[in-house]
Amino acid sequence: MADLYATLGVARGASEADIKKAYRKLAKELHPDRNKDKPDASARFSKVTQAYDILTDKDKRAQYDRGEIDDEGNPRAPFGFGAGGAAGSGGPFRGNPFGDANGEAHFQGAEAGDLSDLFEGLFGGLGRRSGGGGGPFGGFGRRSAPPQKGADAAYRLEVPFEDAALLKGQRVTLAGGRTLDIKLPRGVEDGTKIRLAGQGQPGPGGNGDAIVTIAIGRHRFFSRDGDNIRLDLPIALDEAVLGAKVRVPTVDGPVMLSIPKGSSSGKVLRLKGRGFTGKSGARGDQLVTLMVDVPADDAELAAFLESWGGKGKGNPRAALGV
Repeated sequence: MADLYATLGVARGASEADIKKAYRKLAKELHPDRNKDKPDASARFSKVTQAYDILTDKDKRAQYDRGEIDDEGNPRAPFGFGAGGAAGSGGPFRGNPFGDANGEAHFQGAEAGDLSDLFEGLFGGLGRRSGGGGGPFGGFGRRSAPPQKGADAAYRLEVPFEDAALLKGQRVTLAGGRTLDIKLPRGVEDGTKIRLAGQGQPGPGGNGDAIVTIAIGRHRFFSRDGDNIRLDLPIALDEAVLGAKVRVPTVDGPVMLSIPKGSSSGKVLRLKGRGFTGKSGARGDQLVTLMVDVPADDAELAAFLESWGGKGKGNPRAALGV
């Protein structure tokens, strides 16, 4: 059986940082855009992305390490059934539950009807419903399972900060080089997963799904605060003292903002409806923090302040008790 750690080329006890480093290296090598003539690279890209998503999720990684989920994140069969566990040391019975070395049955005092009840409790009486009779199991196991769908394929999609805020459509490249246009959901966040039905691996019961994990890129001056966007805005000293109207960048484009007279560094002004689109469909705001830019070598300003001498300014630190 494949091992997610081996897929990424890291040790089982690897740190999250080591896992991320290994994934970035492999994703760059195997990305479908760089390997359009190598379908096996696309399949490997899907596998390493799926391994990365499970091993960087603390809960899923713990479940995987305990053997509770498989390499695709699906729960394993209970009690080891389906993997030979029923007749081995890992199943609910120790040794051979149905007979000794000579094939003679030993149920340790249990009647045949009791064992049938046990299986009925575990599997909802499948034997009776399948028209059993003849033997203690009443026809258990005769109903065939439906054909299994193919495995899900995992992808990671980098979305620019502004596109995420405005819910702009994105294009994802699937294994084999196919591309699909997708819509970002309201309230999209870093780590949001989008399921594309039928876009996974083929199987007897149909294709699995594609699971696209969204990674929102960093911005050079915007930052996110819930559905709000924050911006530190430098302003000149005269704009702070006298007030002014200045151009301010937003994800929608520049807008004019009124700076009140006597504004200090740290004052926060609000631009309504210029943030991220929340799950309700309403947009958050842009919170603008003013940062007064005082020139370092302005002789004229220095001379004025020396002559002014701080007349009438009071003690700005009085509230601190100093």
